[in-house]
Order: sequence, then structure tokens, then C-alpha cells
Amino acid sequence: MSKHSAINTFGRSGNPAFRKNFSHAAGSIPASERMTLDGAVNKTGILLALCFSGAFVGWNVPLLTIPCALLGFILGMVTIFRSPEKVASTAPFYALSQGVFLGGVTMYAESVYPGIAVQALGLTFGIMASLLFCYKSGIIKPTENFRLMIFSATAGIAILYLVSFIMSMFGSPIGFIHSNGLMGIGFSVFVVGIAALNLVLDFDFIEEGAEKGLPKFMEWYGAFSLMVTLVWLYLEILRLLMKIRSR
Repeated sequence: MSKHSAINTFGRSGNPAFRKNFSHAAGSIPASERMTLDGAVNKTGILLALCFSGAFVGWNVPLLTIPCALLGFILGMVTIFRSPEKVASTAPFYALSQGVFLGGVTMYAESVYPGIAVQALGLTFGIMASLLFCYKSGIIKPTENFRLMIFSATAGIAILYLVSFIMSMFGSPIGFIHSNGLMGIGFSVFVVGIAALNLVLDFDFIEEGAEKGLPKFMEWYGAFSLMVTLVWLYLEILRLLMKIRSR
């Protein structure tokens, strides 16, 4: 069986980037062409560096915020739904465009609430480090029920956001999503929690993929999916902090 043959579903995360068939016959893949944990970590570092570079551009050229948000969305969808073997050609551009988008959004938030950028960035990477520790130490174990719960909650949030967007086009958005009241803040805390727990599933996917010896290109896919979650988590943390600061 060739290394491009998927033999069963390997979806282990609520992250939409993992909703495909990724389990390959590791025995037919030479050791040098298999996914490794170090390789996935290195590629995650590359995507983060590109994202930060893009953020610098977005901060200084905010007019690029909306175009890069749309470009990032398109690149994300293309990366998720196209052949995973080609993820290395789109993931870097996704990280760069999302970085520009985040830079522009952060610049606006910082102009209204000085100091919020450092807080949001610190919380994002602090949460990631804490959850990585909890995952590696076994404090949090991604059981099947855990995965199902996080996937269901993530899908529910996505549907709620989509409904709110559609309703806003008719002048009637779902109010509590954007409210700075107790319900609105409580909702944002819940979403931040779900986004954060998706990181655990991403860590689990990457580790499991390395253990099973998936093809080398899956290092890029694991790094890409982790970026998707981090972008979502950062935006939700920024939204939560803005709600709190506006009270």
C-alpha cells in the first residue's frame, strides 16, 4: 500500500483541520519519511514565526486587515479540504495572512485599551504551556468521551457564530455573544475554555501521529492545525479582555 493510501479515520481533534482520513500504513513508509514529534515542533515554530512577522505588518499597515482575514479564511479552507500531501505549500501563507489579520485587530484593540495586546498574548501562550504540561503529565487525558464533548462544543459554537452572522445581516444579531454583561462575559469564558481544550486534542493528534509513523508531510498538517487553534484562542481571549475592560 502506498503512503498516500488512507485506511481509516484518524480524526482525533475538534479542530476542523483534522476531520479527514489520515491513518496510513506506517509499515510501508521508510523511517526517514515518517512524521516525528521534533519535526512537528519545528514546523510549528516556522508557522509561529511567519505569523508574528505578519502581525508586525498588520500592526503597521491596518488597511490589510480585512483582505488578509478573507485570504486567511480561504487558505485555511483550501488547506483543510485539499490533499494533505500539499499542506506545506499553503500552511505558511495561511500563517502569514492570519498574522497580518491578527496584527491589525490587535492594533485596534490596543488603541482602545492600552496594554491589552501583551495581556492577550501572554494568556494565549500561558494557557498553551499549562495545557501542554497537563497533557504530558497525564492530568488531562483525551479519552473518547473527552474528544466527543470538545468536538460537540466546538461545532455548537461554530453554528452559533454562523447563525449570529446571518442574523446580523438582517439587523438582529444574537446579543449576548457581543455583550459585555455577565452573560456575554460568561459566554466568552466558555468559548475560551473550549478553544483551549482543543489544544489538548491537537497535542494528542501530533503525538499519536508520530508514534504511528504517519508520513512526513503530516508534520506540516499537525503544525497547521495547532496554528488554527491558537489563532482562534487568541481572538477569543482578546474579545474577552475587551469585554472586561469595557465595563
